[in-house]
Amino acid sequence: MACLVGIDFSAKILASLAKSFEDEYSKEDGLSLRNLTLLFCYLCIFGVISSDLVYDLLLVLSKRLTELDVSTVLTILQCCGMKLRGDDPGAMKDFVLSIQNSVNQLKLHSAVREDGKTDIHSRRMEFMLETICDIKNNKKRPKEDPSHHTRIKKWLQKLKAEDVLLRGLTWSRLLDPEKKGQWWLSGDVSSSADNIEDVAAVISKDVAETQKLLQLAAAQRMNTDIRRAIFCIIMSAEDYVDAFEKLLRLDLSGKQDREIIRVIVDCCLQEKTFNKYYTVLASKLCSHKKNHKFSLQYCIWDHFKELDSMESSRSMNLAKLVAEMLATFTLSLATLKVVNLANPVEMTPEKITHFQMLFETLLQKDDALVWNIFTRIAGLPELEILRDGIVLFIKQHVTSTDTGKDLASKFKIAKKALDNTAGVLM
Repeated sequence: MACLVGIDFSAKILASLAKSFEDEYSKEDGLSLRNLTLLFCYLCIFGVISSDLVYDLLLVLSKRLTELDVSTVLTILQCCGMKLRGDDPGAMKDFVLSIQNSVNQLKLHSAVREDGKTDIHSRRMEFMLETICDIKNNKKRPKEDPSHHTRIKKWLQKLKAEDVLLRGLTWSRLLDPEKKGQWWLSGDVSSSADNIEDVAAVISKDVAETQKLLQLAAAQRMNTDIRRAIFCIIMSAEDYVDAFEKLLRLDLSGKQDREIIRVIVDCCLQEKTFNKYYTVLASKLCSHKKNHKFSLQYCIWDHFKELDSMESSRSMNLAKLVAEMLATFTLSLATLKVVNLANPVEMTPEKITHFQMLFETLLQKDDALVWNIFTRIAGLPELEILRDGIVLFIKQHVTSTDTGKDLASKFKIAKKALDNTAGVLM
């Protein structure tokens, strides 16, 4: 549901879950608490929340360590303990130390009731410690079999569930009654700092980083406020999802909106070595809004005009960028219709080198992908000149070279795909 509605849906569900958890905990309703805990664990297993949030809850429970806490910790560890260890072994080590300290303190200060029993059921405590030890030593228990989750995970991958993964949340943040706005997207600095000095340090660090980014933006000729803002978001983001969400919040329109793709392409071309981060981000934006796809196509055409005077590193990055856009079906080979690949006068040495790299990158993909990329322009009468030009160019400048001889079999697949008028995909 979150994949279809948006990340705010999963955030609100999670906040409601946390409140219900605390309510049932105060009622000491063990069965309801176990069910809520299992739901929480499966949200982690299926990629709605990060393991950091589960670790945060575990640390909260380990500090209290009542009988209900021990039971809840056991439920979490049995359900997703091995996943937690795999995601962050360091955090698991911190949790183990926290549990050991709490257990040692309880042993020293345990009060014996009138019936002669300690505050915590000793068998359950021992079983929890055994489970923790097994997870620490990477020893799977028979109950924890993730194989039956495989089909669900594959289905969620198709829905791009990773796009709605909630990051950077804490248990206390979920329970905060004063959270406002899009609280799940960015944390409040004051809530994470313990005192004024900490807040000042965080602000000073952010200011210094911002100044560095602005200097870098100036060096990259980001000469307007909009371009500088876009550049700073792209370069400071944690990953492409973080960048995508922040770019959407800029809420640009018209000409300003078109600057997003142009800045992404400029950043990609400026890199010393090709970085796929920019292609993944561009694909995400194009899938979100069709206008970005048109902006990308026109931006690439503008750069094609500059190939004769373009630096070799920029030309190589552009070739790989276009190849990745074609391989992800963000663009089709029809993008190359503005270039006459069969014209020996137009195809200068710089252009030949550029398109050699582009087609070599494409032909290195697996057979099915090569077929599907090239078959997209098959059977279209208006693209007949382009198809002939592609075949001639690959034959003359790619497969005839020493480095391209190994791609001859892929060229045969591509050639057949260009004649695939039925449009059958592999």
